[in-house]
Parts: sequence; structure tokens; C-alpha cells
Amino acid sequence: MSSPSKRRDMDVMKLMMSDYAVETINDGITEFNVEFHGPKESPYEGGVWKIRVELPDAYPYKSPSIGFLNKIFHPNVDELSGSVCLDVINQSWSPMFDLLNVFEVFLPQLLLYPNPSDPLNGDAASLMMKDKNQYEQKVKEYCERYAKKENVVGTPKDDSDDEISEEEFSGQSESDDEVVGHADP
Repeated sequence: MSSPSKRRDMDVMKLMMSDYAVETINDGITEFNVEFHGPKESPYEGGVWKIRVELPDAYPYKSPSIGFLNKIFHPNVDELSGSVCLDVINQSWSPMFDLLNVFEVFLPQLLLYPNPSDPLNGDAASLMMKDKNQYEQKVKEYCERYAKKENVVGTPKDDSDDEISEEEFSGQSESDDEVVGHADP
């Protein structure tokens, strides 16, 4: 079995060689941003998010920390910090999973099948349970306002209320990193 550092290097390289735009932070491979596109046939379709990822020293035995840098309206994503409530990442992570699983399976499934009974965003969960059509409209409004390609290019604007700085994200979230990836064009 390979060492955790070799596995981490291999997983990051697989992600970089895939269709995902990956931007390293501080010239390392333990922190990076990934461009992530909302799944087709969902209210998130057309949205583009920057996801911050931080790999712990014990990766793949310990899960990556992930979070949305630009805003998203979702019951299981904290609107302010971008933290994600996803069991497969937070509680039931396995070394059998890799970074491609996060962006090709786990995040798309999270957006396609929100769980309003275990919310990080109570407003989104409540609206989803009360009025699904109004919830989907608000998701689309957030996509239009915060999840355009131009929102994920480059670094967050210092004076913007629409994006969260790396310092704000790190200070408010269990997952200190965020990444954004994208699905096939």
C-alpha cells in the first residue's frame, strides 16, 4: 500500500488531469480551489462555484475539508461559511474514496438530493419543505447572482458582500478549505 502522501499526490494529479479546473494555493497540493458546475436537470444547473479543498496530513484516511467560496442556497450548505453537511465527507469517509468521488458523485448528489431534515441553512430547509417551487426559484436566483463564471475566476473581491474571503471562511468553518470543480461541459 502506498503512503498517504503518495496517495494524496496521485489523487490531486487525477483531479488536475480531469475536466476540473484546479487552482493550487501557496504552490502546494494540500490546499486548492476547484471549479464546480451545478448538475444538469437540477435548479443548480448553470451555476458555477469555487470550492476550496484542504487535504489533511492523514488523507486519504482522514476526509478532505471542503466548502463553497461563493454563495449557494441549499439546506445542507451554510450560507455564510460555505461549510457542507455531507455524511460521506464528515462522518463516513473511507480511504476507498478519492477527490474525483467528491466532485463527480458526492457534491452532485448533494445538490440533486438535499436533506432538509439535517440542515445547515434552516431558511433553505424550511422553504424547501413548505414550498418546493419557491425554493427552486430562490436557488435559481442565487445561481444567477452568485454562481456565474465571473464569480469564480481569480481571487475574491476584497470589498464584495457576494463572496467570502479565505480568512472569513477559515475562521467560521470546520472545513478550512474550499474548492470548485465542474461537471462535463
